[in-house]
Amino acid sequence: MSPIRNIVVLTGAGVSAESGIDTFRDAGGLWEQHRVEDVATPEAFARDPDLVHRFYDARREAIQAKAPNAAHEALARLDAGWPGELLIVTQNVDDLHERAGAKRLIHMHGEHLNAWCIACDTRSRWTGTLIERPACPACGMPGYLRPDVVWFGEMPYRMEEIYAALNKADLFVSIGTSGAVYPAAGFVREARAAGARTLELNMEPSQGSYWFSEARHGPATQLVPQWVDQILGF
Repeated sequence: MSPIRNIVVLTGAGVSAESGIDTFRDAGGLWEQHRVEDVATPEAFARDPDLVHRFYDARREAIQAKAPNAAHEALARLDAGWPGELLIVTQNVDDLHERAGAKRLIHMHGEHLNAWCIACDTRSRWTGTLIERPACPACGMPGYLRPDVVWFGEMPYRMEEIYAALNKADLFVSIGTSGAVYPAAGFVREARAAGARTLELNMEPSQGSYWFSEARHGPATQLVPQWVDQILGF
């Protein structure tokens, strides 16, 4: 078996759930309080921007009170210690990977702590609220900032880079994701087609679990540090 040099890691809501960040799909998750159509589509924002801003303002405030957990910290340790190529692709819009220290990272669904100005197409760091329609820090226009989060019907970010990494990966690892949201749910097949080994680390089998050559099930805070220790040879 050829040695592993290039690794792509996909992370989902299950990585941040143990930090106390609500998931969207689990029982009690965010979708149970709000319909997708009301808070997570461009049409919802056009129809009722106040509702959408209140929803995301609350999420933006909440994540700043949370802390990275052992899974985030283990992946940051992998980032710092892995001598080959590594890309962590996260579906999460929190900043816990960064706060743990990860640097080789893509937020394919955007970031809660950014605001996107649809007037000048600039993204700015944003930790406050948007409900008051503040001015864009870049162009000064008020009322054009929206959450920098990819909504249903919008294209995820940096897909060319992600597919390029998948197509040269020796190992693809999916952590804490339901396997229900595309295009991320198709990454395992893309990596397999390119010859990569595939591993799922999840609380329970995902919807696409059968595509993986190996699966380990349990809490991310246990499984991820164990796997990182294994891959780094500790």
